Amino acid sequence: MCPSQSLFSVLRLRVVADADPGAIARVLERFQNLNIIPRRVSAEFGVDERMHIEVDVCGVPRDQMDIIAGTVRRAVSVTGVHWHPL
Repeated sequence: MCPSQSLFSVLRLRVVADADPGAIARVLERFQNLNIIPRRVSAEFGVDERMHIEVDVCGVPRDQMDIIAGTVRRAVSVTGVHWHPL
């Protein structure tokens, strides 16, 4: 459940990774380590033979999301990471 929307917006982390069975787990591990439960997780194997992973979270400060994105960016098989508010 999200805290008041006036205090925290919903943020979406978008990740592109090589086709790798462990890619989803590596992305979600970053949130697990911080005791953050995602609001929504979506993963799709694209026509470009890459995994497209989206993780929506709320109650996470933007500066912390920058750190999470940086950590995910360094993970094996990840080729692109960015986040944006919804």
